Amino acid sequence: MRNLWMSFSLAWNFLTILPWPWGTQAHVSTSQLAQSMRWYPFVGFLLGGMLAVSDSILLSAFSESVANMMVIVILVCITGALHQDGLADTIDALVGGKEKTQRLTILRDSHIGAIGATGLMLALGLRYAGLVSLPSGSREWVLLCFPALGRWAMVIGTWKVFYARPDGGVAAAFIEYLSIRDVIVATLILAAGMFWSLDPLRAIFLLLSIVVVVRIIVWGATRLFGGMTGDILGTINEIVEIGFLLSAPFLVRNV
Repeated sequence: MRNLWMSFSLAWNFLTILPWPWGTQAHVSTSQLAQSMRWYPFVGFLLGGMLAVSDSILLSAFSESVANMMVIVILVCITGALHQDGLADTIDALVGGKEKTQRLTILRDSHIGAIGATGLMLALGLRYAGLVSLPSGSREWVLLCFPALGRWAMVIGTWKVFYARPDGGVAAAFIEYLSIRDVIVATLILAAGMFWSLDPLRAIFLLLSIVVVVRIIVWGATRLFGGMTGDILGTINEIVEIGFLLSAPFLVRNV
């Protein structure tokens, strides 16, 4: 039980800037870091719950357009813009790097380029467009689920891949030690929430579609970067979240 609590605390503290007072990161092993990924969808559902509650409060005081923008701001602030940073760095690396070593060097550069900043702004704009297009009555469900889907996608993107840098990095422990048990637990947590929200056939179709998209990204990253990094995993989160928001009107129709 203590190991489970520790792994959840690690997931919470890694994915958010909000302190978790009942856990500690002292003397954490690499296997415990990887094990924490099983809790990523659950942390995503908790974040989604915060967004749904915030959205309800915001809609009582502001217009829907303001509420949409504030929901995006809240999520970015709670997560410390972790995945947005990864997206911007990945875009810069893809555009500016001519070969693997150069792309990896750009990924590690803490400065954001013009192309990366433009891509980030467009991504945030697509998030807003997705929220605007949500059918009436589906907002709470979508806000609850999309952070969980994005974080589960990172687990799928970490399974059976190589870390791109030979000298290691933050994401190396997750990639090297993630077990099939962790993937299964994360998938069961996500599936429980999705089956409760969608009918089984639509939920299965959605999850399988995400698996296909993520593994295509993994294939492309392996060819272009020689493997995966934390920035690329953050990019996967962004792509899946935005894709779900944009496709949500088709998924929730007649539900």
